[in-house]
Amino acid sequence: MSVLAQSASPCGRYLAAGNNYGEVAVFSLSAALSAEAKEESKKPVGVFQAHTGPVYALASTERHLLSASDGEIKAWAWAELGKKGCREVWTRRPPCRSSLEVPEINSLQLNSRDNSLVLAGGDGAVRVMDLETGTFTHELRGHRDYVHCLALREQLPQCLSGGEDGTVRLWDLRSGSQVQLIEVHKYEECSRPQNGKWIRCLATDSDWMVCGGGPALTLWHLRSVTPTTVFPLPPCQHHVLFHQDLVLAGGQGPGLHQFQLSGELRARVPCSSPALRCLCLNHRSPEHKVLTVAGNSPKIDVFTNLGYRAFSLAFA
Repeated sequence: MSVLAQSASPCGRYLAAGNNYGEVAVFSLSAALSAEAKEESKKPVGVFQAHTGPVYALASTERHLLSASDGEIKAWAWAELGKKGCREVWTRRPPCRSSLEVPEINSLQLNSRDNSLVLAGGDGAVRVMDLETGTFTHELRGHRDYVHCLALREQLPQCLSGGEDGTVRLWDLRSGSQVQLIEVHKYEECSRPQNGKWIRCLATDSDWMVCGGGPALTLWHLRSVTPTTVFPLPPCQHHVLFHQDLVLAGGQGPGLHQFQLSGELRARVPCSSPALRCLCLNHRSPEHKVLTVAGNSPKIDVFTNLGYRAFSLAFA
């Protein structure tokens, strides 16, 4: 089993995790973190079949958990998730060019500015969906292959996308136009031709971006389009986050890497999974503020402190 996606509930007391079998498990973080926690507290309060294909991405609105798989997004009411017989509230399918082309939806990003959802597609398109009406308002085309990852800029109505074609593209979400194109593999300092050119992970903070995949995990200054720090990591990184003055990265190998922005390795913390697929920082509740790390294992590691793994939740 591989856990491919995670999302904290709006209240921060629960964690949803999706696996490669199309299942979603819901864990009670409040029970697992309590002083009276037992082994049973670290098991799911509920598991349900969300999709027939893998759950590639999860996101949370104030009321709904959104899950993405092959060619579809479903919404589930958080209030119903612990109950038996839980059914989706709605299902949306992005328009496909043909019935044979059912692209997986690899990433979901909620845009709170206009209550929309941004989707990364296996058909090379980035799409924007209005959550109020369920209509697809923009289709951003430019990538020549799978779009793997997305990151929204906080200060500007813009989105970054990274894909199999080796590019990171910056989009204006109001007009749907491409603002910037970065061909990461063409920069000598981060190019690793033996590993390919694909971009697998991406994060942004103000005028900074960090991305990696085939090319080395690299910190970029977006305005000047300059790679400033190349992080000394093996291939390939699957997920990256900015956290305070650190870059957190997980990929091949059972270790969570924590870097200073200068490139200095602050820590490498052992994890349960032989490869890490998704990292989730829960900021929604001060008393449940944790980092959860998952990958090619049924276990989800919980960090209450970045220096060590406190315990693991068990998917099955």
